[in-house]
Amino acid sequence: MKIRPAVAIIENEKILTMHYRYGGQDVYNLPGGNLEFGESLTLALTRELDEELGIKVEIGELMMVGEVHFPEPQKQTIHFIFEGQIIKGTPLLNPEHTSALAIRWIDIKELSSVNLYPNITKNLKEYLSGNLPDKYIGKLDQTWF
Repeated sequence: MKIRPAVAIIENEKILTMHYRYGGQDVYNLPGGNLEFGESLTLALTRELDEELGIKVEIGELMMVGEVHFPEPQKQTIHFIFEGQIIKGTPLLNPEHTSALAIRWIDIKELSSVNLYPNITKNLKEYLSGNLPDKYIGKLDQTWF
């Protein structure tokens, strides 16, 4: 099972995403990555955002935790989504550390129209409106690309 911390960086009603193309589909990931041995969730996030986007981020509150299970291929990931704020730099892709095609700020209102990974669109809107009943959001309805 993988553990993947990610960060929701929201500015001017838009969320920072990284654009990928998988199986002919456009997919937008929240910035983050996998833990290296011995790393904490927040240390992994700090490292990944510096390596992949060249930014320093203040990691805030844990927003939610969700699970993704894919039967084929057998793959499981637990996602920890944190609040975050850019404190230094402007996001620019570093192709040495990411296969992302582009950075895209997506309007929160438009999230339902894109393939977001992890698929937390509904939960994010609930969180931002103060109506997320629990930080553990359970199994996410996630498409495999």
